[in-house]
Amino acid sequence: QGFGDFQKQLADFKGRLHETIPDFHNTPKRISALEAAIKADAFGRCKNVAAEIDFVLSRKDEADKLLKLHASGDIPERITHNDTKANNILIDDLSGESICVIDLDTVMPGLSLYDFGDMVRSGTNPAEEDEINLDRVGMRFDMYEGFYDGFICAAGEVLTEAEKEMLPFSAKLITLEIGTRFLTDYLMGDIYFKTKRPNQNLDRCRTQFKLVESIEAQMNKMMALL
Repeated sequence: QGFGDFQKQLADFKGRLHETIPDFHNTPKRISALEAAIKADAFGRCKNVAAEIDFVLSRKDEADKLLKLHASGDIPERITHNDTKANNILIDDLSGESICVIDLDTVMPGLSLYDFGDMVRSGTNPAEEDEINLDRVGMRFDMYEGFYDGFICAAGEVLTEAEKEMLPFSAKLITLEIGTRFLTDYLMGDIYFKTKRPNQNLDRCRTQFKLVESIEAQMNKMMALL
């Protein structure tokens, strides 16, 4: 609800903010970066991740779906937070209601679906981001339903029909994108995401892809809720 209210409050903002991180959620470019890392195979790691590479490339055709809807005018550019996890909301201890959004360093132009998708990615999976036991990974539908209800309750009146229709897909896309980034970093020698142990980025990647599968398996329920 807090992140939905953030969208509602900024829906009539005049002008355009600076793009802090250009193409931050440009999924096709993230996949292109993966393909470049595969071609270079600088650390000889491609042989370890054939299944993960196939996982991404088999979904490549969907990667530009939101960008096409934006280009056609169906989905407007908005101001987005880009780090929509639970600890970036101040919550009142007594009422349980959100007070405000914090941690604004990545606030910039984007699509509302980026924020919703990342909220679902980070908030519905009970496992750690680098979980090794993938049986623990999955999207809790009750959590998804709570995120959806809160977001729509707060932002529904300013969202277009196309934005609303793409909310379930956004969860899949952003999760796939983050997993792709982890896989790319693994192939490039772990140069972007900090790691504390060998193969941590690979484990992060596999966790995200297992979550994608869970989202895909529940897509009919997500659409029915919509």
